[in-house]
Amino acid sequence: MSLRSRLSVMMFLQYAIWGAWLPILYPFLMWHRNFTLDQVGWVLAAGAAGAIVGPFIAGQAADRWMPTERFLAICHLFGAALVYYLAEVETYQPFLWLSLLYGLIYTPTMALTNSLALHHIEDPDRDFGPIRVWGTIGWIAVGIGVGQWLLFRHTPAEGTQAAIEAAQNAGRADAFRLSGILGGLMGLYCLTLPHTPPTREGTASNASLRALKEVRRQPLLILFLIAIPISIVHQFYFVHTSDFLTKLQNSGVGGEGFSNTVNSIFGVGGGGLMTIGQMAEILVLALIPLVAKEWSRKSLLLIGLAAYALRMALFAYASDSLVAILAALALHGLCFGCFIFVAYLVVDEFTTKDVRASAQNLFNLVIFGIGIIVGSRFATEVGKWATGEDGSMDFTKLFSVPMWIALACFAILFALYPKSSPHPKNA
Repeated sequence: MSLRSRLSVMMFLQYAIWGAWLPILYPFLMWHRNFTLDQVGWVLAAGAAGAIVGPFIAGQAADRWMPTERFLAICHLFGAALVYYLAEVETYQPFLWLSLLYGLIYTPTMALTNSLALHHIEDPDRDFGPIRVWGTIGWIAVGIGVGQWLLFRHTPAEGTQAAIEAAQNAGRADAFRLSGILGGLMGLYCLTLPHTPPTREGTASNASLRALKEVRRQPLLILFLIAIPISIVHQFYFVHTSDFLTKLQNSGVGGEGFSNTVNSIFGVGGGGLMTIGQMAEILVLALIPLVAKEWSRKSLLLIGLAAYALRMALFAYASDSLVAILAALALHGLCFGCFIFVAYLVVDEFTTKDVRASAQNLFNLVIFGIGIIVGSRFATEVGKWATGEDGSMDFTKLFSVPMWIALACFAILFALYPKSSPHPKNA
């Protein structure tokens, strides 16, 4: 296999592992395991809390102690056993602590697969997008696969909407089992990846501390500060969208398209339908190499922030329109491609080679650690505020909150981020 093919398979498995269970976690815990909204929020936060410690360990290991591919293999093999077991855990406390441990093990691997790929490719603007897009394809494949599995295996032919949703929620346990199988495959595959030895160059003995010092200068400082509230907006999407879409799909809101054509393609449970965002992401990532050298990083980041705000606005105010919902899901491509993906490029450009893996892990810490902890608690608290006395969710109230947060981030980035940032030549 060519280098690009080997790295593409790595990305496919990396994100298929996560995409199998993340979109369906909230309804699984709420409506099948019968956790309270506060408990669900703490579970989501616990997974991210593990990510706060993990990046420092993983970045230091990859930059100083151990080949990246070997560290990835160890993390994925242990993570596979944990996530497979989560399908069987029925009570809150064990699920909480296992989620914390899984976050510690899995989350750092996302940044390390990025740093491994960037270590071996010659031109990040040209080559990284076509490789990273296979992670998106992996997410799409498992999302639709789980949706179809729920449709054909766990959706009764007859019954009330409540009974149908109960059966689908129980079937979501299979998503954790699928993730465990994929994680085991990924762990073994990592042992075949290109050798990526630790870089012991430079004067700093601790790569994580050195990377933290580099983050203090613009534009990295602005980017890292904006990343926290945007991660909160991101968490609203992953906490509430699956449940939001499940109710639309099963109730027929938006016309027969939800219950017929759309469901037959994407399955049920919300996760399959959410892959429309990843499909759009493929298009965006394919276009970025064409525009990355012409458009400023600031322009691309602003497009991503505008997409975050518009997506939440459509969820909040146009949920009776199938076209609007599909468009809102497709905007995820711009959210991820123009903000998170471009942010990884900025981090790569403005850090030196000997601490690059640690810097990527620090950004991962902000996006998938601190931001998700705060975002999970905030999203569940807003969920309680938006829940009526009859127990139904007011999705207009719910999704309007992240809409305003995204608009505020847009204004801050527009005002403070340098208009034209030089691209340092990292040795």
